[in-house]
Order: sequence, then structure tokens, then C-alpha cells
Amino acid sequence: MTQIHTPLQDIRCQLGEGPFWNQQNATLYWVDIIGKTAFGWQPASNDLQSWHFDSVISAIVPRQQGGFLVALRDKLAFFNPADETVTPFVAPDGDHGQNRSNEARVDPMGRFWHATMQNNIGPNGEDVAITEHTGTLNRVDVDGTITRFAENIGISNTLLWSADGTKMFFGDTLANRMDVYDFDMATGDATNPRLFCSVEGYGGMDGSAMDSEGYIWNARYGASCLIRFNPAGEVDRIIDLPVTNPTSCVFGGPDMTTLYITSAAAGTSAERPLEGALLAIETGIVGMPCHAFAG
Repeated sequence: MTQIHTPLQDIRCQLGEGPFWNQQNATLYWVDIIGKTAFGWQPASNDLQSWHFDSVISAIVPRQQGGFLVALRDKLAFFNPADETVTPFVAPDGDHGQNRSNEARVDPMGRFWHATMQNNIGPNGEDVAITEHTGTLNRVDVDGTITRFAENIGISNTLLWSADGTKMFFGDTLANRMDVYDFDMATGDATNPRLFCSVEGYGGMDGSAMDSEGYIWNARYGASCLIRFNPAGEVDRIIDLPVTNPTSCVFGGPDMTTLYITSAAAGTSAERPLEGALLAIETGIVGMPCHAFAG
């Protein structure tokens, strides 16, 4: 594995999250949740765009028909980058007013999966204590129909699907566990959750990416590393990182072998200059692709 590098020297996110690689236009998208900003970057041309929102934003994913679907604090909305209009779509967790969006991914059939947590960000970006496990996991179909699959979640993190479409992975950081569900790709139903992996002593489980070998690369918030888990949920390797709080990762690049890693500067000191930076590793292993929202 080659050296970790920092492709964008000047970008530092308070809470970088939600990386998405769009193979169609070779663009990496991600967000700064606390900074209320979304980014789009084309490595080939080094073209960087950013969009600021009035709300915390935890995800930005392309739509098949153009524009984006964004996960704002208390709702999903369509975003048109041409005129920067935001059009409300649905509120999957509208019955939990104290929650905010956190984890989100699109499954291979184009359905949007949206998970929440008790809001822990104050009006000025300050940290607010989490006192309740009120998060939920919801599937949003292309027509906006919402189906709930889990409740009582502490901090929702990681949403992935196996290459054969029969398994879904979803985790709760406060429970220190990632579960695997039986998944029906045709219906979008996730059932029979059971423990996939849980390790002590390596910070908090955060976002993840899956490679074509069925291994999961998991960011460990607070532990300055990634853990690669094998398909049995066992630790395969640990990759040290030059940031305290890696938050998530995604495969991208022309060969889908570059692992892009987001990180968070919030709550860290100035001793490590890369806190909040976007990192990249050339893995030599092909990753699984991201999918656009079909609605």
C-alpha cells in the first residue's frame, strides 16, 4: 500500500462526512456537516466546487435525472446546483424533532437509505451532549415512500451492501457494533439483523466502504486509523492515519482503487496539521461503486 496523501491542501472540514464517488463525471462529493457546506471535486482537472446551505448537511448524492438529493438536518431536499435552489422532498424522521440526519447511502437499486441520531450540534456549531438513543433507519423509495427499519439508535454509521445484493451492513457507534442484515434487493427489505463486527480500543466505528473482495474498510473516529474487516467480521489490517478523527471513506479514481477518506477537525488541537483534511490512499484493490438516487 502506497503512502497516504492529501489531495486538497487547503480544505479542512469541521466534520467532513458522506463521501460519494460519481463514476459518470469522475467527481468526488462530500460534506462538512458543521460547516453546512457540500463539495464537488474532479481530481483529473483539480476543479473544486462548494455550496453552502442554511442547515447542517450530512449527505449529497446525484440524482439519475440531474441535480442532487441532500440530507439536511430535519429533511431531504432536491438541490439544483445551477441556481442553488433547494426544494423539500420528504422528512423520513419527522416524528423525531430532536434528531438530525447522519448516515446516508443509496442502494444498488437507487433507493435512498437515511439514518439519524439525536442532534449533537448547537446553533453555532458547538458540541451538544447526546443523552438519548433516538436515531432511526429509514428507506426512501423513488416516489418518496418511507419505510422504517430500526429505532433507538445512538449514532448511526455505515450503510453498505454486499456485491451479490443479499446482505446490508449498518452500525451504531454508541453500541460499538456493526450489524449485517439479510437483504432482498428486489423489494428493498432488510431483515434478521445480527452482529457482524465489534472491536474495543480503536475509537468509535464511523463510516465505511466495501471493496470488490467483500472486505469492509471502516473509519475509526478518535483512533487515527481505518480497520479493514474480512467477510467474516474479523480484523484483516489496521491502517494508521495522520488525523485523529477519520469519519468515512469511499472508493474512487479512474480504476476505483483510490480510497478517499474524510475527517473532522472539531474537538481536536492544532498539533496535527491535517485534522479535517481529505486523505487518499492508493489501495491496489478495486472498490464497490456508489449509486445515484433514482427518484
